[in-house]
Amino acid sequence: MPAPAATLESLPFDNSFARLPEVFYTRLAPTPLPTPTLVAASREVASLIGLDEHQLQRADFAEYFAGNRLLPGSEPLAAVYSGHQFGVWAGQLGDGRAHLLGGVSTPTGPLELQLKGAGQTPYSRFADGRAVLRSSIREFLCSEAMAALGIPTTRALCIIGSPAPVRRETIETAAVVTRVAPSFVRFGSFEHWAAKGRKDEVKILADYLIDHFRPTLREEANPYAALLSDVARRSAELIAHWQAVGFMHGVMNTDNMSILGLTLDYGPFGFMEAFDAHHICNHSDEQGRYAFSMQPRIAHWNLYALGNALQSLIDPEQLESLIDGAYIPRYESHFLQLMRAKLGFASAQDGDEDFLGETYGLLQRQHLDHTNFFRTLSQLQGEPAEATRAQADAALRDQFIDREAGDAWLASWRARLAQEHSVDAERQARMLAVNPKYVLRNWLAEAAIRQAREGDFSEIERLLDCLRKPFDEQPHNAHYAKLPPDWASHLEVSCSS
Repeated sequence: MPAPAATLESLPFDNSFARLPEVFYTRLAPTPLPTPTLVAASREVASLIGLDEHQLQRADFAEYFAGNRLLPGSEPLAAVYSGHQFGVWAGQLGDGRAHLLGGVSTPTGPLELQLKGAGQTPYSRFADGRAVLRSSIREFLCSEAMAALGIPTTRALCIIGSPAPVRRETIETAAVVTRVAPSFVRFGSFEHWAAKGRKDEVKILADYLIDHFRPTLREEANPYAALLSDVARRSAELIAHWQAVGFMHGVMNTDNMSILGLTLDYGPFGFMEAFDAHHICNHSDEQGRYAFSMQPRIAHWNLYALGNALQSLIDPEQLESLIDGAYIPRYESHFLQLMRAKLGFASAQDGDEDFLGETYGLLQRQHLDHTNFFRTLSQLQGEPAEATRAQADAALRDQFIDREAGDAWLASWRARLAQEHSVDAERQARMLAVNPKYVLRNWLAEAAIRQAREGDFSEIERLLDCLRKPFDEQPHNAHYAKLPPDWASHLEVSCSS
């Protein structure tokens, strides 16, 4: 029989990271917040950590996840790491506004709980250690939306709000989001020790990761080389997922890259709307380093930063083969696999890469909405009658600036389907299962944020319910799939988002 769901007092903590030598972190309690209030919670994440969902309604729930009270068994700490920010070595960084409470044992392995926005730490530098309601809502919703899309990600249990003032560009109110992941170790966690010449600490951290998260790598001739190759492969799969769904992270610094291949640290993210391969979703990214088209290249660059940090454990002459040999072919094959599925192709055919290039050229020239284009395509017929073709294709043709160009592309797409004798009902079902109708567009998050600032959190819950089922039609939520309203054209997200 499955174990009974836990209460807040009986969560089975197993704090493996806290067993590392104390040079890896600073033990300290979160800073209490006045008048904490539950803004939103994810029942799915509560289930992941074995927490009875009725615990979310407890009067003292907000006290625990604001950091005002400590969960029994937790050992709060802030981890140290360093990193490259916008391609420049930034030196020591660390959990400047995050407190790791510890890991909770689950049937699928430990899941760590981390409070983001819980006050200053020794790594805050000149910052206040707080998060604001705006950014916490964005991270909470996007963490759960990405999980529902099947993209590796950290998760979010809840948001706790407070009237405490926090200064950003303006005065905002404070919030704490509880993040959940097997581990929050980053590329920069290794860079930190390598930059100091601390080879023992590099090895200790690598051994910790292998023993706790990748134990099969111990069977390899060099487990550390195998770890780097594993990270490269998982990172390739992650970025392929991002590109296929049109997700832009916005700030792919090495301290924001998960060693487990998870989407980590949601800040100025965005989902592609009017397609532009060179779109920059981060208003702070003046040089376009993290533009949509750059993400695969930046992940590759970041892997070399990680590889350089592991040189005391790996022959430096092997770095190219370990990174390029794992990352490049895996990214290319996985991205092509994902895109074949999005286009409805059940088999691999010669010329698929060229057709994919033509498809992206079409998206670029016509500035088509990325999500709506693929979702609408999923519902088209493979061989409509000539007399009714224009009507059958109207929903997609109406998205094109140049309908003749759209018709020509559709003819090529149908010719490709005919090569494998595609059956409409089967193909459409496959395509609808991989082409979401709903993604977290920035204007949707902004609408929820504006209501929340007025004390109304209901839109967060409605949006979360919709994003949990991104591939379902959900007629009552159809307005969430609409193109952005005019006011959304003025939205900007930056590193403070």
